[in-house]
Amino acid sequence: MFREEIAKVEGLAERINKLRGSLDVDNKKEQMQELEELTNRPDFWNDADKAQKILKNRMAMEKDVTTWEALDRQARDIRELIELGSEEEDEATLAEVAAMNGELENGVTQAEFRRMLSGPHDSSGAFVSINAGAGGTESQDWAEMLLRMYLRYCEKKGWKTEITDFQAGEEAGVKGVTFAATGEFAYGYLKAEAGIHRLVRISPFDSNARRHTSFASVFVFPVIEEEDIDIKISESDLRIDTYRSSGSGGQHVNTTDSAIRITHLPTGIVVACQSERSQHMNKATAMKVLRSKLYELELREREAKAADIAGEKKEIGWGSQIRSYVLHPYKMVKDLRTGVESGNPDAVLDGSLEEFVVPYLMGVRRETKDI
Repeated sequence: MFREEIAKVEGLAERINKLRGSLDVDNKKEQMQELEELTNRPDFWNDADKAQKILKNRMAMEKDVTTWEALDRQARDIRELIELGSEEEDEATLAEVAAMNGELENGVTQAEFRRMLSGPHDSSGAFVSINAGAGGTESQDWAEMLLRMYLRYCEKKGWKTEITDFQAGEEAGVKGVTFAATGEFAYGYLKAEAGIHRLVRISPFDSNARRHTSFASVFVFPVIEEEDIDIKISESDLRIDTYRSSGSGGQHVNTTDSAIRITHLPTGIVVACQSERSQHMNKATAMKVLRSKLYELELREREAKAADIAGEKKEIGWGSQIRSYVLHPYKMVKDLRTGVESGNPDAVLDGSLEEFVVPYLMGVRRETKDI
């Protein structure tokens, strides 16, 4: 039995060694030392914004380094414990080693997953926009169900959320809604949800109790601060309108005349914000959303050019849904990209999304069939 645990810890140690290179631990240690010397300089806080960025960068590197060091120390502790107990084949020691190996494997897996979130904005906050598809009340109700699902997911992750724009449906639900999610790696996780979501159910709005299929689109954008990337926005390219927010936004929105709608004339992108108390604050938030959408548009254009060069064609449209939620005649949620399934749609719609998000981000692929 000890042989099995020895083989397990050696395999984990190999994965930890690979993490040392992929996390660039040695180089980050050197950079942290350089930044430490920089922060001790008497003029360090002369430029507060720059100082905050340096400290934030150092904290991010320190987290990677300390995470790796903790895993490496755990592996060494297990090896030492095995040496002490293997000669006598002590059952209590064997049980302890097995438990420690299980804990270490979980930690290594988490570290490997976080390594996947290494994009330039994965650690940033996110804007999530949900828009109802064709179908009137049916799709608008579905869009509101998705809104609740994502707000619950963010709550489970410990992220702060704020609805910045809420366009109520004509009878129920929402035509469109945008919310901001603030928390560590919010964009890195939520980007997995971008795409078309399909719902199949017996409609609560159909007196004949017929089955309906509804669609809603989800767009996810990283929160892009002005200093983070060079996105030039000219005032002459903007049309700015003020209006009084309306609809059933409840506590999510204000009902003053401070709401702002900004149209970016060159691209036709429209953003709005009605969550703040003043026009100035709403404009600042709306500009942040616009900057993020323009950044995302730039990325898509680059990807499209790269795809053209490579001869790749990607289907875009309502037929390219990423996930189906079936409530009738059976209950199932299936991610069409990875093949991951759940027979508990109630839990999924209550924010239990990790079983879909993690496999997608880890690049897991399975053969899928539409449902």
